[in-house]
Amino acid sequence: MTQRNIIRVLVAKPGLDGHDRGAKVIARALRDAGMEVIYTGIRQTPQMIVEAALQEDVDVVGLSILSGAHLELFPQIMNGLKEQGMDNVIVVAGGTIPDEDREALTAMGVQGIFGPGASTKQIGVFIREAVEKQRHATPRQE
Repeated sequence: MTQRNIIRVLVAKPGLDGHDRGAKVIARALRDAGMEVIYTGIRQTPQMIVEAALQEDVDVVGLSILSGAHLELFPQIMNGLKEQGMDNVIVVAGGTIPDEDREALTAMGVQGIFGPGASTKQIGVFIREAVEKQRHATPRQE
């Protein structure tokens, strides 16, 4: 068995937020950076996101949110990932997330938080480095 080299990223839009331009920009930028990206589309429930992450065997779940419901939805996603034994999946978030909520998101396990103005290159580098670090900590076999 060999270790998978390509980084698989699930980009998801949790909740009722119907705006996905930013998520599509990120998905395209990560693809251009050599990652395999699965985009779930808008209005995904936490359960749908966890199920997609499990089925697609992703390294990273990227959550894009503009609605302000991150403190309600993200814990459900994080708990769902843990329940499925996916503790090693890196979770990053982007969108309109107030600075005062960052500490709570970090405490629940969100590893990277990117607000408006974050460069796609910065996000790609963060993901690549986080996955590399995770793979060295817990090698994943195909």
